[in-house]
Amino acid sequence: MTRIFVSLAAVLCASTALAGGPAAAETTGLAPISERQLEDEIIYFVLPDRFENGDTSNDRGGIKGGVFDHGFDPTHKGFYHGGDLKGLTAKLDYIQGMGVTAIWFAPVFKNKPVQGKPGEESSGYHGYWVTNFTSVDPHFGTNAEFKAFVDEAHARGMKVYMDIIINHTADVIDYAEGTANGYAYRSKGDYPYGRKGGPNGAPINQGFAGDENADPANWAKLTDPAFAYTPVVPEAEKTVKVPAWLNDVTLYHNRGNSHWVGESSVYGDFSGLDDLATENPRVVQGMIAIFGQWIDDYGIDGYRIDTAKHVNPEFWQAFVPPILERAKAKGIDHFHIFGEIAYEEPTATLAAQVMAESQLPYALDMGFAKAVQLVASGKAGPRLMAEFLQQDAIYPGGAKTALGLPTFLGNHDFGRFSMFVRDMSGSDDAETLLARVKLGHAMMFLLRGVPTVYYGDEQGFISDGNDQLAREDMFPSKVAVYNDNRLIGTTATTEQSNFDTAHPLYRLIADLSAARTASPALRRGLSEVRAFAETAPGLLAVERHDPETGQRVLAVFNTSASALSHNVEVSYRASGVALLVGNCPTTLTAPGTVRITLPAFGFAACILETDD
Repeated sequence: MTRIFVSLAAVLCASTALAGGPAAAETTGLAPISERQLEDEIIYFVLPDRFENGDTSNDRGGIKGGVFDHGFDPTHKGFYHGGDLKGLTAKLDYIQGMGVTAIWFAPVFKNKPVQGKPGEESSGYHGYWVTNFTSVDPHFGTNAEFKAFVDEAHARGMKVYMDIIINHTADVIDYAEGTANGYAYRSKGDYPYGRKGGPNGAPINQGFAGDENADPANWAKLTDPAFAYTPVVPEAEKTVKVPAWLNDVTLYHNRGNSHWVGESSVYGDFSGLDDLATENPRVVQGMIAIFGQWIDDYGIDGYRIDTAKHVNPEFWQAFVPPILERAKAKGIDHFHIFGEIAYEEPTATLAAQVMAESQLPYALDMGFAKAVQLVASGKAGPRLMAEFLQQDAIYPGGAKTALGLPTFLGNHDFGRFSMFVRDMSGSDDAETLLARVKLGHAMMFLLRGVPTVYYGDEQGFISDGNDQLAREDMFPSKVAVYNDNRLIGTTATTEQSNFDTAHPLYRLIADLSAARTASPALRRGLSEVRAFAETAPGLLAVERHDPETGQRVLAVFNTSASALSHNVEVSYRASGVALLVGNCPTTLTAPGTVRITLPAFGFAACILETDD
């Protein structure tokens, strides 16, 4: 008789060990980095500028002048606040104490310090306005400090994921036509590559056979970039981009601003940011070289790809295989690549479609985030989540692919999970809000996918909205609109340092991480929905089965404000029940069924012992 389970005592022991720091990977039985599959990871996503200031000497990035030159203003939500790589490295004990196995951070490449029209200026603290793809932004530190961070994380058994941008660079290119039309998008139909007249009315770009022809000889004929707008670069910025090939304006679309629909979604400038012509083979090979080099030089473990759906699918088809090959040559067999395919609906359809078209291995699970927000808040019943999970079959590769999708609850673009729960539930009762937020985290850790915690969520950060309003400081903040928030699970505010390892959400995440790390079924188990309340908040029961070890775990959730007790069908292979998380029955009610009892907003994970 083989019983594959972990006792509660072992789970609690693992949780305690995780809180201990560098030895955590050894004490929990966590496999070495080289052996861990993507589904084994627990990710922590952080904006370095907002986490910890380890070196105040780099706050202005070595740039002289005023705030519109260096971009540092810790009182303004849209400017640099001082967080850096040294600060992030110094807090690895804190991060690892939650059971985190991989750190993904917002881009650290050198950015344009400040951009925006007069009165609308903000800084590149977030990292998405890149000018130099080969260097760490001096506000965050140096390339040597980046290497020190990666080496220290690896020494602890933690992976490092970089956030990369390929769709665009910083806003350097202007258009000679001026802003009278707001740089409205000019389509390929109205402004084809060869229509606009050159000297003496001669057509431009003669012989260019269109951007669907990837032959370098074809693209060599696209010599005049003024087919829609006339690109102009200020003299002071003509060589600001690195590598130098990025300064060639013929390598950009130059069609004006995207309006996020149709053709403009791929060919338009992302809010003015210079949109690269990713159909051009020079851009393809240049980006492969850039991001292959970061793997060679630093041995990083994965890439999160920004704005992936705004790049033509053919680019990803050409980009992903050599990047994975580069990683394998470095000894990184489980390199994690996942794209941002942004939408706000509880469905898998768009992500699955873009993954299939682009041959991207994985995508951030936007649909999961929206489903948990709706269900944990009580805005929708658990049927929504049940039906969402049943869509896993439509991903390329089927339900197994869904195991590697990074799941999350909220983020730096949309807003924090606790804010969604508060607003959707229509109540800010502190106790109820905390219970619902805990329930959402349990769903993220006990259901399929790779749990991804947004920094500060473990300290009860709540946000006032999206974007800049959801990017609070972990170190003492000077931003008034952050400091007036009532955090959940604590009496603290963002006006003080928030690295409390006793916070109830920090402790919950640590315990859920320990359970997940100890359970192959929670990490790699396929899902079978066993029960759900059909018309109102109530029970959701999902059985997870790992074919390799045979382990089965029943994950159950009560999304209602009242206690419940239900009989739930389970596999007939089950001969007993063991506790993993929460309150589980001690025995089967009968062959193929267990009686589940949960408090309001309660959850549990029960190991189903088997005889095989």
